[in-house]
Amino acid sequence: MKVENSKMVAVNYTLTVDGEIADQNQPGKPLEFICGAGMLLPKFEGAILGKEPGEKVSFTLEPKDGYGEVIAEAVVELPKTIFMIDGKLAEDILFVGNVVPMSDAEGHRMNGIIREVKEETITMDFNHPMAGKTLNFDVEVVSVRDVTPEDLMSAGGCGCGCGEHDCHCEGDCGDGCEGCH
Repeated sequence: MKVENSKMVAVNYTLTVDGEIADQNQPGKPLEFICGAGMLLPKFEGAILGKEPGEKVSFTLEPKDGYGEVIAEAVVELPKTIFMIDGKLAEDILFVGNVVPMSDAEGHRMNGIIREVKEETITMDFNHPMAGKTLNFDVEVVSVRDVTPEDLMSAGGCGCGCGEHDCHCEGDCGDGCEGCH
């Protein structure tokens, strides 16, 4: 069976960035995903479409096809006072390189990396850690199979695109998700 959209795919992969291994699956535990469901970078999935178990492929994704370019406006200086907990500065989390989960004014969750700690402010970078990086992948297709209803539920919904965790369409509702419920 070949890799195609709506199939459960398992791959072994190594991601190299700037000559260093940045990520890879654990030995014996391939990365599993539903191809075409938006779980991985589109160009990653595109590079393995049509491949069969046992086939290997190496490819490079430029920043525009990976996690985007670095956005200067996503690096901000924040007052230290926002890191106060019960009237005390949370100094144990305020160090360069630490990833701090935060929310914006609308309640959107995001992670910021501390880039600099100053006397009164903290410089935070809200770009994706791989923004601006060229991604080099070595991928081996381990398995390709049909998706089961259990796969769809563990993926966070039925897979029909309606975004509902309690959808009862079994992934077979068609476009627009009419009649899912």
